[in-house]
Amino acid sequence: MRDVIITLIVLASLPYTLKRPYIGVLMWVWISVMNPHRLSWGFAYNFPFAAIIAATTLIAVFLEKGEKKLPMTPVVITLLCFTGWMAVTTVFAFFPAPSYEMLTRVAKIMLMTCVTMMVVRDKRQLHLLIWTLVGSLGYYGIKGGLFTIISGGNFRVWGPEGTYIEGNNEVALALIAIIPIVYYLFLVQANKWVRYGCAAAAILCCVSALGSYSRGALLGISAMVLFLWVKSPKKMALGLAMLVIIPTAIAFMPAKWSERMNTVKEYKEDDSAMGRINAWAMAFHLASDRPLTGGGFAIYDAKTFARYAPVPEDVHAAHSLYFQALGEHGFVGLGLYLLLGLLSWRTGSRVIKHAAKRPHLKWAGVLATMLHVSMIGFGVGGAFLSLLYFDVPYYLMAIMVITGVIVEREVAAEAAAAKHPRRDADRAPMLATSSSK
Repeated sequence: MRDVIITLIVLASLPYTLKRPYIGVLMWVWISVMNPHRLSWGFAYNFPFAAIIAATTLIAVFLEKGEKKLPMTPVVITLLCFTGWMAVTTVFAFFPAPSYEMLTRVAKIMLMTCVTMMVVRDKRQLHLLIWTLVGSLGYYGIKGGLFTIISGGNFRVWGPEGTYIEGNNEVALALIAIIPIVYYLFLVQANKWVRYGCAAAAILCCVSALGSYSRGALLGISAMVLFLWVKSPKKMALGLAMLVIIPTAIAFMPAKWSERMNTVKEYKEDDSAMGRINAWAMAFHLASDRPLTGGGFAIYDAKTFARYAPVPEDVHAAHSLYFQALGEHGFVGLGLYLLLGLLSWRTGSRVIKHAAKRPHLKWAGVLATMLHVSMIGFGVGGAFLSLLYFDVPYYLMAIMVITGVIVEREVAAEAAAAKHPRRDADRAPMLATSSSK
């Protein structure tokens, strides 16, 4: 039954997508982030829904009348350069076949990220995108949070099978990235019941992240909470709430959870932690040997570790966004990735600055602040996970760029009106005269 429902939803959306390409983006985000077809057991499980939606959306963009323009901001230019550089490193990859396969997957994510920034043009469409993203991940956060509460935290929370966030660490980091955006929706909603729902969803997502038993998630949440408190205009109220919620949540978790979290302090005695350090050393030595291109995708095998790792037989994935970029794409790739984050942060800072002077853009300032919080959480937690190509951070980056474009458009309109006040004043009598005729 689930197979039929998912298929009908996707097929029904296609005619609307041809008329309004942003609907195709919403469907793409839903399918690629939530992966609802992975919750079925029949023909839909491996059906290429994403490819169908992407193809229809691209056709719609081509057929759409009017201006079709990708906002060539510094963030977008850097994203294109980063994608192009991954193609270059693939040419010189240690293992060409799996590298080309991975490049194809990554290129699809980057292409649809660019399409998102091209077709989502106003506040209403932007909020539909935000709700789609929040709903897609919030489903697993609410479900995982309830599971953690019911089970007393004695079992780990896992993500949907066959996806980027299948593992407990991965789903926890994804939830960390989305919690600030849920809080944004809580802050800007007028309907009290929607606000209550957003508050409950944010709390359950936090509980779900804790229930994943991910140590990286705990560090990410800690950094995110601290930054959120620093940026909050209501430090006293938020601080009191944190003093109640955080100790309660930690006290609720069983002793084995606390024991696992405490291993962060004793990393030298933890095999998993030492394996990650070994993988980081391998990535650094590989990049030092090939500073421009690194080793390309799929470098985590016995041959590469035998050549570059301090402990050759301890083969691990990168377990770090930064060492993953360094080992796979060299110092150039790592530099482009870090620059992408820096420019996204600056875009948010500019939005916050403009919004502070304009009450009607207050929502944009709040959104940019919460995106900053999300970047902090993902950046800290991602230091211990191989999620360089996870699509959600790129969609959040796209939301930042779109918000910046909307704000810049508003600021430019105000500047034009201030520069030509007489033109607008003269136009009013002319319009009145023509209407009387």
